[in-house]
Amino acid sequence: MSLVYFLLWLIFNGRITFEIVVIGALISFMLDLFIRKVLRLNLTVSNLIMAAKILPDIVLYVIVLLVEIVRANFSITRLVLSPRIEVEPCLVKFRTPLKTEAARVALANSITLTPGTITVSLDGDNLLVHALNRKLADGLEGSVFERLLARMERILHV
Repeated sequence: MSLVYFLLWLIFNGRITFEIVVIGALISFMLDLFIRKVLRLNLTVSNLIMAAKILPDIVLYVIVLLVEIVRANFSITRLVLSPRIEVEPCLVKFRTPLKTEAARVALANSITLTPGTITVSLDGDNLLVHALNRKLADGLEGSVFERLLARMERILHV
């Protein structure tokens, strides 16, 4: 991977001089060493190819998350500005079919990022979510987040 970092260094610099080559080689080696030892990531070409396979799903997930955040903001705004208090807080417990811990954590964080809901607990594959209103809690189980994360899991573990 040092070679990949070095080539990126040269491309981004736009010119090749002795100093740029020497500094680039040192930085590339140190970056590769840091990633392997400190971050404990094994960035290989096959891992990068796998990441490229799920990149469209990651982009779609981020778009869906942003749309859901905006929709939830409008719901919360309606609740707050309503002349009647229609807040009915509730706790919802459900089991997610997601297999990896990373996917379950991503789901829990996505729920928490969506206004009006907070993931209180993630214990194995069980989530406990607090919602300001029952309407906000509906659809947590089997949500679009779960479907997209499950699809990414299938791509990564085929």
